[in-house]
Amino acid sequence: MHILVTRVDAIGDVVLTLPLCGYIKQTFPGSKVAILARKYTKPVVDASDAVDTFIDYDEVFAMPKKEQTAFIKAFRFDAILHLITQPDLANLGKDAGIRKRVGTISRPYHWVTCNRLVWLRRKVSDDHEANLHFRLLRPLGGGKAPDKLWEYYHLKNFAALPDEFSALLKTDKFNIILHPKSNGNALEWKLDRFSELIDLLDPELFRVYITGSEKEHLELKSWLETLPKHVVDLTGKLPLDQLISFIHDADGLVAGSTGPMHLAAATGINTLGLFPKNRPKHAGRWGPIGRRASFIQTTTEDLDSISAEEVLQEIKKWEKITDN
Repeated sequence: MHILVTRVDAIGDVVLTLPLCGYIKQTFPGSKVAILARKYTKPVVDASDAVDTFIDYDEVFAMPKKEQTAFIKAFRFDAILHLITQPDLANLGKDAGIRKRVGTISRPYHWVTCNRLVWLRRKVSDDHEANLHFRLLRPLGGGKAPDKLWEYYHLKNFAALPDEFSALLKTDKFNIILHPKSNGNALEWKLDRFSELIDLLDPELFRVYITGSEKEHLELKSWLETLPKHVVDLTGKLPLDQLISFIHDADGLVAGSTGPMHLAAATGINTLGLFPKNRPKHAGRWGPIGRRASFIQTTTEDLDSISAEEVLQEIKKWEKITDN
């Protein structure tokens, strides 16, 4: 069976799609999985053995309509799973003649573009985003999401880190990454809180790294200049494939609901996510999924009600986490 899944949004969304892809390949022997996603998320897919083919959404939809259809048709997909609901994707699956087209009954355009409909309304669901994906697999004979979803990420293909970055991690200290921004996709812990946390992290025990995109580097520049000299600024310095490798080689990461938080959980390092209680942004829906992943969720809708001391106490628990 050759299956196409669609997930044309952010990095974290693509990370949370990988367990479904890995499950498909394990549950349906001989199956192949392709993902239609945005180009900037390709390094996430390339790092995983759960996906066989990456299809660039932006490249496909830059084609004239007939060429789009012919391009997708040439793959001879048996099924398409619309993990994200967009009319252009739904029309593409139908126009390409994909035999089984799975969508959600809550989207009226799926009534005419899909022939397998699943009841699913994400915004009102208490289920985790990664678990919700598995509902779309039911019309193809799939079951419920497995308990240990992190076993299906299949992140195995890590890019080589340049010496200047790999050398940073060669220390007897605990290498901890703080990722303050979210590209506007989630609530963010105030920078003052991150500063308080840095002050609480003993520099004799911890080496602290700040990560973020080039755009975020500009946003953080004045704050970065206030940090102690032992803090390493990596904002804007690591392309995504190298960021994934750096995260994998580090010991832990603290962030809000961001792509790097999900990447850290997926690579198996200690991960702490910071979440508000309000739906649909709460940890039950978007929390990190991994062997060493945990979160703090507020009792209010204010993320800054989480104190730096609370975060430090969670970090101290990391020493007790084992592979068992």
